[in-house]
Amino acid sequence: MQRGNTLPQLPIGKDSERAALENARQALGEIILGKDDQIELALSCLLARGHLLIEDLPGLGKTMLAQSLARVLGLSFSRIQFTSDLLPADIVGVSVFRKASGEFEFQPGPVFSQLILADEVNRATPKAQSALLEAMEEHQVSVDGQTRALPEPFFVVATQNPADQIGTFPLPESQLDRFLMRLELGYPNEQNERELIVGEDRREMLSNLEATTTPDALKALQASAREVHMSDALVDYIQALVRETRKSPDIDIGLSPRGAQALAAAARAHAFVRRHSGVYPDDVQAVFTAVAGHRLKAAGNTSHRTAAELCQHVLDSVAIP
Repeated sequence: MQRGNTLPQLPIGKDSERAALENARQALGEIILGKDDQIELALSCLLARGHLLIEDLPGLGKTMLAQSLARVLGLSFSRIQFTSDLLPADIVGVSVFRKASGEFEFQPGPVFSQLILADEVNRATPKAQSALLEAMEEHQVSVDGQTRALPEPFFVVATQNPADQIGTFPLPESQLDRFLMRLELGYPNEQNERELIVGEDRREMLSNLEATTTPDALKALQASAREVHMSDALVDYIQALVRETRKSPDIDIGLSPRGAQALAAAARAHAFVRRHSGVYPDDVQAVFTAVAGHRLKAAGNTSHRTAAELCQHVLDSVAIP
């Protein structure tokens, strides 16, 4: 089933919230050309209070998308460049002894921002990668025995290069599962690439990008997205898809209950972004590969299949309600 331009487009939430979200989507589309589906998914991920992993080759706009999201949504932003010598303290911060006061003073690390760009996250060692886990799951960090809350909303956008590139450390399954979605941007089409070559510099456009909303308004949008109606038939559909991932002979490891929750939350948020009156099968299908692709493990005899092919096989195997 194709995503529905024919589905009813109904206002959900306050008019000002809806206008801000639509303005954000349009502004992002002017920076990241020809990637409307990926922009919708990124916004859905944020509205579902999830974290986003973007995996692709260098130079395809991963960092630009993260920076644009922070600017257009009015979020404080920090970029952490993951390298082989990165330490956990470089992420969460460290306590420094002040001689004048005779006390230790905590110096917050870059993780204390509302949107974190973990750039090339798979170039750091597993020890440094694991420093993000508590922050992503609990929205807090523990330093020197003290728990410190992170700002709200809190959103991690991590980028990674393909695992076959030199100097990369594959993310373990436990850390991959912390990301609600994984996206690929891919190459632009010929027309969009020409506009990138001859058009206005994207960095200049980014510096002039204005926020369309505030952190408090964004939290209200997240609350509204959680309230989108999901019928019993759609819950049955999600459960059927999850069961298929577990029983399919092509898949060794299927979706966990947390993966099922992630799929439902992402579908609600996508329906909200698309201004649907409730969650449709189209919404579940639109987010399925982004939510499930990095959580599934292909069976040995189908290890040559890509995540997208596995997910499409699951979608094709389950009847649409």
